[in-house]
Amino acid sequence: MATPTVVLLPLWSAGHLMSLLEAGKRLLDRAGGRLSLTVLVIPPPTEQLAAEVEGHIRREEASGLDVRFVRLPAVEPPTDFRGIEEFLSRLVQMHAPDVRAAVAALPCPVAALVLDFFCTTLIDVARDLAVPAYVYFTTNAAMLALMLRLPALHEEVTVEFEEVEGDVDVPGLPPVPPSSFPMPVMDKKNPNYTWFVYHGRRFAEADGIIVNTAAELERSALAAIADGRCTPGVRPPTVYPIGPVISFAPPSEQPQECVRWLDAQPKASVVLLCFGSGGFFTAPRAHEIAHGLERSGHRFLWVLRGPPEPGARHPTDANLAELLPDGFLESTKGRGLVWPTWAPQKEILGHAAVGGFVTHGGWNSVLESLWHGVPLAPWPLYAEQHTNAFTLVAAMGVAVAMKVDRKRDNFVEAAELERAVKELMGGGEEGRKAREKAMEMKAACRNAVQEGGSSDAALRRLAEQLVSTNGEL
Repeated sequence: MATPTVVLLPLWSAGHLMSLLEAGKRLLDRAGGRLSLTVLVIPPPTEQLAAEVEGHIRREEASGLDVRFVRLPAVEPPTDFRGIEEFLSRLVQMHAPDVRAAVAALPCPVAALVLDFFCTTLIDVARDLAVPAYVYFTTNAAMLALMLRLPALHEEVTVEFEEVEGDVDVPGLPPVPPSSFPMPVMDKKNPNYTWFVYHGRRFAEADGIIVNTAAELERSALAAIADGRCTPGVRPPTVYPIGPVISFAPPSEQPQECVRWLDAQPKASVVLLCFGSGGFFTAPRAHEIAHGLERSGHRFLWVLRGPPEPGARHPTDANLAELLPDGFLESTKGRGLVWPTWAPQKEILGHAAVGGFVTHGGWNSVLESLWHGVPLAPWPLYAEQHTNAFTLVAAMGVAVAMKVDRKRDNFVEAAELERAVKELMGGGEEGRKAREKAMEMKAACRNAVQEGGSSDAALRRLAEQLVSTNGEL
């Protein structure tokens, strides 16, 4: 009989696609040859994304693992959308007939459909085909607790969240100020909000939720989900915390110049500033950062990207002459490096010279930082990053808080960046505690994924569950 397959349905952004692929490969490993992987590929909406995805597919196909890729036919994507969350959710919904046909046509038993968390409309396809449906949640248990709680919050809170006086109760988290809610739920009239409530409701219907976190990182949030406190009146979903899911390529034989620059810096003396695949700054913002860094007196490696080309979404390589204040590069020469293009963030965070990380707070970046024991100062820009920032400071204690003005498009003043960098890199009690806690989390992350660790055990439970579904045990 053919080996049962687990069907993955990722989205294309690096934070989603690479994470789900890596999780799938770990599942294959734990299943010991009793499962294969099939990846359904939704055609990306831009040529740049399509080229990136094809590159990933070629690398995986050459790896020799039991992974097949099935490209779904293109559909006419929605054009009348008001945000990326609505766009993704509707595009996935339009592909439901293609997904159903592709899964039904597979030549082997299907052990499960594992869906990116924007793909919950496809739970219906899994039910039609009598196949178990799992959600892969690329971010953390705190955000999962909030999304599971959101359908009830929608009924309880009749005004906009920013109009709520006081904090909001999310079980498993300290009281959450509405200013720390994720971008997509800040405007209830926006379809992005409606989709978030919808996904939160559908999560509870899944056969399980696979989360890119470790039990030791988020005990309280995971306990609240398991106890049903986030989903009153509804059976709580089974959660499998299998993280940190990070893929590490071997370090390049020819390290980039920015890594070689770090080789000449003292241990834990450099603060890294890097803002993810979508983070960029205009000249006024870049000037503010430059003044803050200059006045902080600390060594820095600043990955600075420029605004996207008209009509594009991805940042461009920075024109430093246009973006930086006059004289900045000269006055910080030797103790600072501004890097104007993509940088190997994982390699940099693992370098002994790096002692702190000013980050947009995307969850993959956070996990990479904690894996290396590097404390953070979160500067959230979009998506769920404001919630991540709150979690890192208030729940996990691995970060120094930074005042970010959401009403001014997440503006941070130079003096505030200066204060946060000084605190993170040596300052007072807050910085010391964040550094200690980050080192604790480093050990917790590494122990969790080792054989017998909590994430390894969760992955083995999931593998056994999927194999037994097909009567193989």
